[in-house]
Amino acid sequence: MNTQRVGQTDLVSSRLSYGCMRIAGTWNPNEITPERETAGRAALLAAYEAGYTLFDHADIYCAGGCETIHGNLLRDTPSLRDQALIATKCGIIFGGNPNPDSPHRYDFSKAHILASAEKSLKRLNVETIDLYQLHRPDLLMNPAEIAEAFDLLHRAGKVRWFGVSNFSPSFVTALARHIGRPVAVNQVEIHLGRLDCFSDGTLDQCIADDITPLAWSPLGGGWLGEGGTVGAGDPRHHLLSLLDDLAKQHEVTRTEISLAWLLKHPSKIIPIVGSTKPEKIRQAVKADAIDLHREDWYRLLVAARQKGLP
Repeated sequence: MNTQRVGQTDLVSSRLSYGCMRIAGTWNPNEITPERETAGRAALLAAYEAGYTLFDHADIYCAGGCETIHGNLLRDTPSLRDQALIATKCGIIFGGNPNPDSPHRYDFSKAHILASAEKSLKRLNVETIDLYQLHRPDLLMNPAEIAEAFDLLHRAGKVRWFGVSNFSPSFVTALARHIGRPVAVNQVEIHLGRLDCFSDGTLDQCIADDITPLAWSPLGGGWLGEGGTVGAGDPRHHLLSLLDDLAKQHEVTRTEISLAWLLKHPSKIIPIVGSTKPEKIRQAVKADAIDLHREDWYRLLVAARQKGLP
């Protein structure tokens, strides 16, 4: 294990996070069968046993069903609670809620943040959420109102640290300057097929302001991982060939090389592994032991860009 930082916080981590979005096996809570819960628990236990110490949730994942599965596991095995940090997110409201004609929207109002936190605490069977994130930028966000909600949750011992997700650097700055506390993380999409964060200031800001970037979909939805494919004639074939070559050299799979590429960056990216297959959950931690040569890191970058560097 290595000492890793999440913003202003210290924790023991494998440098990988486990993403709980799929552990229910469905997005409809009414479809969570005993078999699906058992499979979800097996995935969570594999992550605990493999040494993952940050578990990422959101209140919209199976409408809270994923939090409930994890909460039931913590209720039945309370010793697991001290082995990891529990993270979750709020702020997204799907269309049709509360009325049939209600639009899909984002809500960072004080009332919504507080109510969402209480519901997540109950579903997760915990007294404190370790990391609470605002899920997607609310264009109507009032930093002063968010600060009030954060202060109430923190003073009550219900949340330890706060972060954001899918925020641009300017949105992070606008919030951070007014809430009176550090933004611990910014969870964004980062992988060899999504390079925006390397040039739009996101990772530069993370380094400058001690914000930890959490990378969701670090395998691009699967095509960068073991067994992933792209269509015939797709120019990304060259990138996959390079990944396969490096995987052979390091005696791992393409998945671990793709994750190691993210881990190499000095912003200390924490990839969020979302597989529900115990063997793949355990295999992914091998990425932490891979230190790619600078030449190989840039070789992959150029292949991903599909053009040379300036």
